[in-house]
Amino acid sequence: MAGRTDTKTRILDAAEKLFAERGFSETSLRLITSKAEVNLASVNYHFGSKKELIRAVLARYLDVFMPTAASEIKRLHLAPEHASLNEIFSALIKPLLELNKVRNGGTIIFLQLLGRGYIESQGHLRWFITTHYGQHLTTFVQAVSASAPHIPPAEMFWRLHFTLGTIVFTMASADALNEIAASDYGEHNNTEAIIRKVIPYMAAGVAVPVTSNE
Repeated sequence: MAGRTDTKTRILDAAEKLFAERGFSETSLRLITSKAEVNLASVNYHFGSKKELIRAVLARYLDVFMPTAASEIKRLHLAPEHASLNEIFSALIKPLLELNKVRNGGTIIFLQLLGRGYIESQGHLRWFITTHYGQHLTTFVQAVSASAPHIPPAEMFWRLHFTLGTIVFTMASADALNEIAASDYGEHNNTEAIIRKVIPYMAAGVAVPVTSNE
């Protein structure tokens, strides 16, 4: 049994690293098995298909992040007034940082994988996330909508995706941005500091009033 577990974990670890670095489409099962030092039959045995493997890689993070994030947001509902967008986004910091306990650098890895899923139009991932974590997503969207009731639902859809793109790009570029900040401005930021920097920007972007094109 231990051997099976080790094999499955090696496959997940290898796939995660390659997916984050190369993307889902550009990473073949053969490349994964080579890095994990297992045979192709092992992947088929444990996961059945590449799509299932992709979902399993993300599930390691989503199973930790989604319930914790939803709990933090629900806690804000106990306050007598609606939480601000800044407070809602800030409530996600702790759950995101908890992902570093899943894997070293887990926060950034998770956001990179999430970004890959959107950039590469992995439709099965959208189905997987909404099916398995839909209730948690609804909690987040409802909280954001309640804090910005002047934003129509269709517009909120776009703004939340812009927000996701902002945080994914920022964290994917974190190393390069940190080098520039250190060299040009003498700043030294860890992962939490970078997330806290981008939250006011995202909150302001979601809340800005809709303007007419007419």
